[in-house]
Amino acid sequence: MEVIRTSLEGVVIIEPRIFPDSRGYFFESFSERDFCRQVRAVRFVQDNESRSSYGVVRGLHFQKPPYAQGKLVRVVKGVVLDVAVDIRRGSPTFGKHVAVELSGDNHRQLFVPRGFAHGFAVLSDDAIFQYKCDNFYAPQSEAALAWDDPDLGIDWRVPAESVLLSDKDRHHCRLKDAGWLFDYGTDYYSDGTGGLTL
Repeated sequence: MEVIRTSLEGVVIIEPRIFPDSRGYFFESFSERDFCRQVRAVRFVQDNESRSSYGVVRGLHFQKPPYAQGKLVRVVKGVVLDVAVDIRRGSPTFGKHVAVELSGDNHRQLFVPRGFAHGFAVLSDDAIFQYKCDNFYAPQSEAALAWDDPDLGIDWRVPAESVLLSDKDRHHCRLKDAGWLFDYGTDYYSDGTGGLTL
């Protein structure tokens, strides 16, 4: 696999090596050995999948410690704009974001480590989105930021009148009003198990 660094420390794009032939194609979508060697040592413990229609925006979500959660995301059908936002106070890129188009055709993946908020917008008629998580879902720890926070300046590439949101995602605060955020000086992977909370 090829690992492409982004402007946000720790957030990387992964491009697998594709083996096409007359029958179709084959690729290795995940190798723990290669991921730990080339990206960072993590232990993924939960796989999720969602299906969404055009205009759906999910985000910007994160989980607070001790259940902080990193994600390795990809699209198996359709096209999404995937977004990671640095929410580590004190970071030189605090409040900045990267946006990457992931699709069933380009097979790209994005790794969003702990310390970042994550969201995506569906650009195709529908999309099937998969993500590997390095900690379990903990509803008591979930938090989020407003998808349309003007200070973040995210172009979701969906007209505002076409955006579809969950009730919960309509009411998140802006970054400047967030009561709790990550700290740039804290290593949220420091306990030897990738911070995994069992």
